[in-house]
Amino acid sequence: MSDHRVKVRSTELLSDNWGTLTKYTYDFTRRDGLAETQTREVYDRGNGATVLPYDPVRGTVLLTRQFRLPAFVVDQDPMLIEACAGLLDDNDAETTARKETEEELGYRLGDIERVFDVFMSPGSVTERLAFFIATYNPSDRISDGGGHEDEGEDIEVLEMTLDEAMAMIARRQIVDAKTIMLLQHLKLKQLFR
Repeated sequence: MSDHRVKVRSTELLSDNWGTLTKYTYDFTRRDGLAETQTREVYDRGNGATVLPYDPVRGTVLLTRQFRLPAFVVDQDPMLIEACAGLLDDNDAETTARKETEEELGYRLGDIERVFDVFMSPGSVTERLAFFIATYNPSDRISDGGGHEDEGEDIEVLEMTLDEAMAMIARRQIVDAKTIMLLQHLKLKQLFR
């Protein structure tokens, strides 16, 4: 992408492990016309997809609970409750959402609706997430879920009512942004019977 207000002076690769961390030095022309040199670090780990299956008849949603190292290192409860999600790798967003639902939750989805695409932390991370919702019912279950052990996944599948999930947000038990956004989207759209 090109923008006449930005001129990159230099890039320095700081890490190329799970993702890439690059230091950028650039000139940025402000709205008042003043140009200033800035330095920022940008982490690129690829794009992802997240999906929240809901049962409109029973008023339930499917979520996961799993260990998250970043929460642990800032002395928070590391067992986060989240919507199912994964990196795109070589797949498109919908394929990823369906694949992750089968692996993590153990359900095969029928109709799936893309509701938005967002940057989750645009101050330093390039990742964009495609957000989906999809209906499910108990007969869509194909396995116990839990993720892939060989990928280090140990995922607990949670089924609860939307009202229970919203109460957990209020009690700060659900603190994951993508999950809160999807739960609030369902609540606002009033998709339950």
